[in-house]
Amino acid sequence: MANHGRRNRLPRRRVIGTSDRAAAVPRRSGRSGPTLAQLRAFVAVCEMRHFGAAARRLGLGQSTLSEALAALEASVGARLVERGARRVIVTPEGRRLLPHAQGAVTAADAFEQAASGIGGLLAGPLRIGLIPTVAPYLLPALLARLDRDAPELELHVREDQTETLLGALRDGAVDAAVLALPAGEEGIGELPLYEEEFVVVVPAGHPWAGREDLAPEAVGSAGLLLLEPGHCLRDQTLALCRGVGGAGGAGGAAARAGVAAEERAVSLPTIVQLVAGGLGITVLPASAQRVETRRTRVATARFAGQPRPGRQIGLAFRTSAGREQEWEQLAALIRAAVRRARLPVRATPPT
Repeated sequence: MANHGRRNRLPRRRVIGTSDRAAAVPRRSGRSGPTLAQLRAFVAVCEMRHFGAAARRLGLGQSTLSEALAALEASVGARLVERGARRVIVTPEGRRLLPHAQGAVTAADAFEQAASGIGGLLAGPLRIGLIPTVAPYLLPALLARLDRDAPELELHVREDQTETLLGALRDGAVDAAVLALPAGEEGIGELPLYEEEFVVVVPAGHPWAGREDLAPEAVGSAGLLLLEPGHCLRDQTLALCRGVGGAGGAGGAAARAGVAAEERAVSLPTIVQLVAGGLGITVLPASAQRVETRRTRVATARFAGQPRPGRQIGLAFRTSAGREQEWEQLAALIRAAVRRARLPVRATPPT
């Protein structure tokens, strides 16, 4: 025979002992994925290598811990640890799954920590918009107040014109906005913050310098310098000087108000410089007067009447957010900042 004198060789088989592969655990059918409590139990047992120590770490009874780990093993269909009399041994399957469990527990802890500041405005991120005729004058006082009273608040500031801020507010790009009231937008709530009068700025040596009895009609015919269209202060000034109304649109209104049509600016500092150069006069909110006129050759005058013409600044927010109580907190903080900084405005008491 061809195979005479030769031994039949059988293929060698590797014998797998209990130290090479974890014992299988029947997988429970119809179960959902592992719970966070089960993963915490698994991680604690693996890291402490002792059921009693792991239970104390989690503040659980040892039986509760054992049940959670057994449920996790049933869920994955494999033994994850070997329960010895004195020491816990993590099985190969347990070692493979442990990093994933640790990552899930770490992520859950981070989520809980981040969420702990939610529920109040004085902690966590806050996106707030401010119009350009408010931001430079309110922000120093507000930031100082927040630094003292709300150090956990992460403030994100956006400066833009009213219509743009209202659009960002409606779209959720900002959480709240400080602007002139009324906003007059459906779905937008308003909280008054402060009132301020308007101040007339004229070149140094102007006949109106120091006067406190100016008629708005006279100011409107004296060559007003205005911000570019889109700024609410421009519209407020035109309305004050009785240039709004009738035919002709915005251009006609400006002409009737005596606006120096060739001169306009995008910021109050620039427009005050034009006044200093003798190119006309302008109207400022009182909160801007101290900053914009202190180093410039200009003088100021005031309107006649009590109360004098001015505007109301408030906090606008989405009513759909359901955070009215929190916005009340922020409004109170802004009013306190205004009083603390002694801005020349009248803080509006809460209603």
